[in-house]
Amino acid sequence: MGIRHKLTFTGVDFAFRRTVDITPDFLTSKGIKGLVLDVDNTLTTHDEPEPAKGIPEWIASMKAAGIRMMILSNNRAERVRPFAERLGLDFVSDGGKPLARGYKKAIEKMGLRPDEVAGIGDQLFTDIWGANFAGVKSVYVSPIQPEGKKERFIRFKRVLEKPFVPRHFIDERKK
Repeated sequence: MGIRHKLTFTGVDFAFRRTVDITPDFLTSKGIKGLVLDVDNTLTTHDEPEPAKGIPEWIASMKAAGIRMMILSNNRAERVRPFAERLGLDFVSDGGKPLARGYKKAIEKMGLRPDEVAGIGDQLFTDIWGANFAGVKSVYVSPIQPEGKKERFIRFKRVLEKPFVPRHFIDERKK
């Protein structure tokens, strides 16, 4: 990790192109027993009530491997609850990312220690900062799709994040 990542807290522990490329074997090899999952552009696209292709099966494989999971979103409960219920997961809404409080609440609900947990998300200045501030491993995933005109603030943040986005992805090393 370079000095700019250390100074800006944007360093990620692991990077994958897609959420569904993260395997239970990879997680257990890193001592990860629980995941704190972002919603928008990590498990589905913005404001979409249905999970992205492959996400329900990925969740099932994680559950089968004994990986605990919680959704953590800055969205309100009205958005997060129905989505979490579709996947059979508990959630923390109004999470306050990048502050650590939402992560700490999710970790407590899972009954794990921070060193046993990883946060997965597509935004460096919310998901990755939050994971880093909370002392959990951070897993960056590329956004499912570019934000639309409605998500102007997120598009602006993407420009600021660009110099810090990982350039090497674990799932590409296998190819």
